Amino acid sequence: MRRLILTALLGLTIAQLSGCVPVVAVGMGTGALMADDRRTTATYLMDEEIELKAEGRIHDAYKEGVHVNVTSFNRLVLLTGEAVDAATRAKVEQIVKEVPNVRLIQDEIAVAGVSTIVARSNDSFVSAKVKTRFLDDNRFSANQVKVVTEAKAVYLMGLVKRDEGNAAAEIAAKTSGVAKVVKVFEYLD
Repeated sequence: MRRLILTALLGLTIAQLSGCVPVVAVGMGTGALMADDRRTTATYLMDEEIELKAEGRIHDAYKEGVHVNVTSFNRLVLLTGEAVDAATRAKVEQIVKEVPNVRLIQDEIAVAGVSTIVARSNDSFVSAKVKTRFLDDNRFSANQVKVVTEAKAVYLMGLVKRDEGNAAAEIAAKTSGVAKVVKVFEYLD
């Protein structure tokens, strides 16, 4: 009976804390990723802040007609997605330029209709395949290369040595579903 009561209390306690588990897990996962990251902790956090602020400002300015992904790595911002016209594309870039701590922007936004959920899901799948293939390769740490896929184009970001960047690009190019590879690396050598 005592064991049953203890088990029930433990179950209730875990149920009460279950909302905290994802927070703790995410925090631990982020810490593990940061340990293998060549950016400083301050820069890593700054990149997260740049992405959140830029995405928020773009969303506030455009409720429809744009689909923009903002990816920041070492304060270099990659913009991918679609805008309905060149003026909208330019305005989105200007919005991002005004976000504090943005050092440089690479604007890869296409002037086109907004992509479908199916196309975006396929791009996410391609990114996952590339990252998985990185894990099988021992020429560089998979955590040092950020992968962004948009319309079957794979963009690779990170602070890497040239041979690491070339290996990552080679792996990405040989992954099924990839139409082209764009290096957005900053080189350490």
